[in-house]
Amino acid sequence: MARFSTPLRRTLAVSAAVVIGMSGFGAGALPATASPVSAPAEKSLPKANGEDKVKIGSVQSGEAYDQFIVTYKASATQTGKSSRAKAWGQAAKAAGVTVKEMRAMATGSFVVKADKKLKGNGAKEFMADIAQSGLVESVEPDAIMKISMTPNDTRYGEQWHYSGTNGMRLPSAWDIATGEGSIVAVLDTGITSHSDLNANIVSGYDFVSSSASARDGNGRDANPQDEGDWSAAGECGGSYSGNSSWHGTHVAGTVAAVTNNSSGVAGVAPDAKIQPVRVLAKCGGSLSDIADAIIWASGGAVPGIANNPTPADTINMSLGGGGACGTTYQAAINAAVSRGTSVVVAAGNESQNASNSRPANCENVITVAASNPSGAPSYYTNYGSAVDVTAPGGDTRYAGQGVLSTINTGTTTPSSQGYAFYQGTSMATPHVAGMVALMKSADPGMSPASVETALKQGTRAMPGGCSIGCGAGLVDAAKIMNALDGSNPTPTPEPTPDPEPSGNLLKNAGFENGADYWTANRADTFESGSAARSGSGLAGLNGWGNSNTYTLDQKVAIPADATNAQLEFYLHVLTNETTAYSQYDKLTVQVLDGYGTYNMGTWSNLDAGSSYELQAVDLNNFRGKTVTLRFKGVEDSSQATLFRIDDASVAAS
Repeated sequence: MARFSTPLRRTLAVSAAVVIGMSGFGAGALPATASPVSAPAEKSLPKANGEDKVKIGSVQSGEAYDQFIVTYKASATQTGKSSRAKAWGQAAKAAGVTVKEMRAMATGSFVVKADKKLKGNGAKEFMADIAQSGLVESVEPDAIMKISMTPNDTRYGEQWHYSGTNGMRLPSAWDIATGEGSIVAVLDTGITSHSDLNANIVSGYDFVSSSASARDGNGRDANPQDEGDWSAAGECGGSYSGNSSWHGTHVAGTVAAVTNNSSGVAGVAPDAKIQPVRVLAKCGGSLSDIADAIIWASGGAVPGIANNPTPADTINMSLGGGGACGTTYQAAINAAVSRGTSVVVAAGNESQNASNSRPANCENVITVAASNPSGAPSYYTNYGSAVDVTAPGGDTRYAGQGVLSTINTGTTTPSSQGYAFYQGTSMATPHVAGMVALMKSADPGMSPASVETALKQGTRAMPGGCSIGCGAGLVDAAKIMNALDGSNPTPTPEPTPDPEPSGNLLKNAGFENGADYWTANRADTFESGSAARSGSGLAGLNGWGNSNTYTLDQKVAIPADATNAQLEFYLHVLTNETTAYSQYDKLTVQVLDGYGTYNMGTWSNLDAGSSYELQAVDLNNFRGKTVTLRFKGVEDSSQATLFRIDDASVAAS
């Protein structure tokens, strides 16, 4: 049933105009008449004091929070603690909690702590009340992140993930570079003493601010020793208990274990240095600690902590949690990348779309999925359009098929050194971080953007196939390093005439001929009238105010020799939703290539406006393929949102 009494979800040509009324609808609101309606110049959505500009973080189902990260407006930041408290004073009273400011962060935000945990709607309402103060730019939970998991070294033969048929093809890459001069910061559980690691360790830091979780009695300090992350049954929110993982030691060994020492295992970048940065401890690690660690590791300043004397050129984060990336994570990552540090992160182990996991879904990161010894995606790996590349992550269900690396043998506190097979995107990620160290060793001037491009261009197709979204493919160390070294130059082709300009690869891109060349699941997708941006044709998705899905498809061939391929289209979003921070109705641009469906960009009711806006989607990863471009609109069961699309184009130059 449509929200309106007659099917008047948008401007349609009908014989009689039945006026329902425009009360409460402004620009960006859905017209409720059968005849064309001109939108006023500005929106008229209700606004709390500055709430429309406040970014509010997501709350995960079943999670409770007592710490929140608040970014104040400049005017409030420059005042004292008592003045900043005005931002959360009323919110604390309404929630029935006492709140205090804990510390400043390197991002410019502040950590505040309540005296009891708030769950679900309680946390949402607390943050919404802070947003209504008019004193803040963003607020989000301080969420907990958790573990995601030809040398003469005696156990090198067991490291299939380096030289096996479906491994990374590392041996010939070592003929070009071994990582000398590179520093990889491993943000993890810390490090334990190990003869296969110690020579490659530089000074790090312990950013775990909770002394109880850190188990070292003093919270943050200059000693990144892993004290063990074991937990008793029920201690970390579940009914299970767990031994210490020594996760950071295992990850570090994959990155840069000492090699050619007639002992143990080899590392991907055996002459690189590892900077252990402790951010995970008992029950995980807080977002605020991780964000500060990212900035410190990359050479930025953190309040109250001495600057890093040896900033890392690569950061490895084999950790993660649910939810949107958020303001805090993204600000820290952007700061690191701006200083030239590549940030490599795990896709996650929930066998779900990586767009639901952070920091895998953040911008400016290299997100890594996991493969098994057969060269197929590991059964646990996250997948989808957020994934950039895939690397070996192993499968410990079968003997010898995990990733072999360094560990400690203690079940709780540190004991003696050892080796073990682990599995996870946590194990795949340091393969790529080590690969980046090799690349930067060969070319220290590589920017994070050029590193990511070279990684993607240096993959090979997944040997076992991938239909779920494995990024550009399986990282191939030999291919990458040979390309950087120029060892295998491409033969110079015979001269050919310059191609004719390709123009717009889409047909009927302005919908002037209705449904020609397009496939839609709803006949009312194609419209004609003054609502078009140009001409009279346009496409309209959703707009009914009930639960519905629209799809609009066209197949297009992207030239293999294009240097740049891009989809552009004009989008006008109109909505009856009144929220200033929740995405209830969404339009997603997807690419289907026969192996997977990739989400390339999403817009929502929050993008409502008074006119069409130009949008762009990068299609470079699909050069040489014939793909289906899809506009997918999904509307929930309450207020209506209409997505109008016009003047689309695919250009390849």
